Amino acid sequence: MSLSRRLTTGLGMATVTALAAITGAPPAVVAAPAPAHVTAARDAASWLAGEFTDGSLPGPFAPEDWGLTIDGLVALSATGVDAPTRQAAAAQLARHVRSYNSYDDWGIEGFTDGGATAKLLYAAAAADADPTDFGGYDLRAETLSLIATADAGHQRGRITSRTTADSGPDASNAFDQSFAVLGLARSGDLPQDTVDFLIRQQCAAGGFRLYPDAADGPSPSCDDQPGATLDVDSTAMAVQALLAAAEDGATGAGDAARKGADWLVTQQHADGSFGGSGPTTGANSNSTGLAAQALAAAGRDDEAARAAKALTALQLTAGNGGAASADAGAIAYNTDGFTAAAAVGITDTDRDQWRRATAQALLGLAQVPLGRIGLDPPPTSQPTPTGTASPTAPSTPTASPTRTTSPPPTGTAGPTPSVTSPPATSAPTTAAPTTAAPPRTTPAASGLGGLPTTGAAIGSYLLIALLLIGGGVTLLVLGRRRAG
Repeated sequence: MSLSRRLTTGLGMATVTALAAITGAPPAVVAAPAPAHVTAARDAASWLAGEFTDGSLPGPFAPEDWGLTIDGLVALSATGVDAPTRQAAAAQLARHVRSYNSYDDWGIEGFTDGGATAKLLYAAAAADADPTDFGGYDLRAETLSLIATADAGHQRGRITSRTTADSGPDASNAFDQSFAVLGLARSGDLPQDTVDFLIRQQCAAGGFRLYPDAADGPSPSCDDQPGATLDVDSTAMAVQALLAAAEDGATGAGDAARKGADWLVTQQHADGSFGGSGPTTGANSNSTGLAAQALAAAGRDDEAARAAKALTALQLTAGNGGAASADAGAIAYNTDGFTAAAAVGITDTDRDQWRRATAQALLGLAQVPLGRIGLDPPPTSQPTPTGTASPTAPSTPTASPTRTTSPPPTGTAGPTPSVTSPPATSAPTTAAPTTAAPPRTTPAASGLGGLPTTGAAIGSYLLIALLLIGGGVTLLVLGRRRAG
């Protein structure tokens, strides 16, 4: 065999071998199963999406409950489920701003609910809308106008309601304050006074009280109120708001959030569940969902996993749902509710409670923090290519509050102050960048930060290229010699 043929054959075999090594390699995509809690969260969100009608969720006394609709929007956003329903919900909320944060629909003018306004601000930012022009309203400016100023003394920084009449003490609570911190952080600069007021609602033990007011009027701080009741739901909300504030550079927020997370750990039941305070003292999915979300956001992964396990035990499936198997994915408020539904199905009377429980509980399963919903990609139940810079589930969980007693209404469905009573936790809404002042984004969230890669090593391609080039050069040289 001639030298040129031997070289050609050798190069050809080397090239074929190199190609075989590449093409014979197993695919880069590994179909790893999704974590059980992520699948459970998506199942819950799919069920909840089916409860929407024309972009809103109904309440017990009205065809639209805007507070609950926000909670549902946040829950769907945390999982990335059903974009059309999310878009319709955001559009409906923009059309009904005053229906939620005022009493205009009831013929009572001159009242603006501070907590509802702050929650709408968060919802607009989370839904990637412009909070400075949401349904024609500048929610950021309006929220800032409702923050108590320096002349309010120890109430400085508190979100308050505006009214033309003397309506007595302000009804705003720790949920409202947390939404104000979250909404302002997501839409632009966050005033330190607003963060400081929230921190003053934390007692030395680490937990937060729900109401800033005592029987004889506002007390300067949680420790100044004798026998203050510390609340799991309020603490979970505050921890998430303070983590967002710390990311924004607020002084003291990080330490207060860690202390709050430490207290939450001490309140966890043996089975991983949590209870609230007052009428929600017993173990329930609303408190457990918020606590799980906060613990995940604070990096307490083991405790968050235990809480998620307690939540999945309350979720209907085709296998355990019995008479309610058609509602697979829904999450019960407590074990009594689950048992009753499995026996006779979810009745019309109980369905409102299931909507509220599911909207908040699935946040503890999705484990995307309130401050990151809409900024981080939602956890996925699809296999991810190995070695790829593909979207990863947020390292911190997030969630959304919706305070609930047994079947408690969340948010405000009429002239009732937004999220004020201990029976219902108003959940946050979709998180996402806003146009007013773009919120912090990560390369993963924005899609800017790295070139896409298939996950295959590039060295093998270089080897082939070198072999082919080298072979071509050799053949050219041999051809010239033979011709000469």
